Amino acid sequence: MINGYQPPTTENWQGRIDGTGPACQRWHQVMQLLDLNETITADLAGAFVLLGFACDEGVRRNQGRPGAAAGPGSIRTVLRNLPVHHTAQVMLYDAGNIICENDDLEMAQEQLAAAVNAILEKKGFPVVLGGGHEVAYGHFKGIRRSRRNNDITGIINFDAHFDLREPGVSGANSGTGFYQIANDLQEQGALFAYLPVGLQQISNTLQLFETAGALGVKYIEAAAMYDLNLPSLEQQVQAFLNHVDEVYLTIDLDVFAAAYAPGVSAVAFNGITPGYCFLSLLQQIFQSGKLVSFDIAELNPGFDKDQRTARLAAELIFRLVCTIDASQ
Repeated sequence: MINGYQPPTTENWQGRIDGTGPACQRWHQVMQLLDLNETITADLAGAFVLLGFACDEGVRRNQGRPGAAAGPGSIRTVLRNLPVHHTAQVMLYDAGNIICENDDLEMAQEQLAAAVNAILEKKGFPVVLGGGHEVAYGHFKGIRRSRRNNDITGIINFDAHFDLREPGVSGANSGTGFYQIANDLQEQGALFAYLPVGLQQISNTLQLFETAGALGVKYIEAAAMYDLNLPSLEQQVQAFLNHVDEVYLTIDLDVFAAAYAPGVSAVAFNGITPGYCFLSLLQQIFQSGKLVSFDIAELNPGFDKDQRTARLAAELIFRLVCTIDASQ
């Protein structure tokens, strides 16, 4: 039994209908509901399972602007009317939301871990909709529960921030997730394989760069994310992919410039653009054959404009589904 859980509802999947034939369908017409507190009888092999993490307690503790708890609903609002471009063999499920009750972030992360693990145990592909970037710690714990310690689960994080801060007196927050993961893996005797992409010097203290160095973390700064530098970037990403057994990909929407992602917890006026360079690296990861789970973090609908940020999040999920479908 997963506590702090909201099962999926059909109300989230109502939308425009252009017809019932395969060429006319939209996501709301093919989406199936999956209650994780019931026995999972569906065959989830090859299925993408949406799971909301309706929590921004980590953002609040991190002194950011709250509101990301409404992120999953905002993303679903865009997703439901997307056209179906994947094949009929690909199944889409909505598994509802994990919520944070009584400001208990740690419990919410534990419940997220249980839900992610349940999906993976049934061979599904989790697509977690945040929520603050505290989603990363619970998400990764869920992936690791069914893995052996000698399996290397690599993390690629598109983010303006390292999120490698040590938890303080108020506990864990949206900026401590990867530090917590590093500590857990060290206790398990497992390797911490972490590649942050899109970092901003203006968004990270020197101590965070020192922490990254002490942990052996290589990184790609936002300033390096331009088209002429793509061959070098692809080499760096491929070297990381070659070193790991599987990959968990997380995208913090604050990695993008404010014009593209105004609705985030910590806006970046000069972040990266979701253009050729970024999309090429994303495609490289999608097509690697090693991606096992994915999430999007920090969508804050209260600050969004014309659903720009939600639409960007939805397009990334759309690309994920279509790319992996095409490569199978």
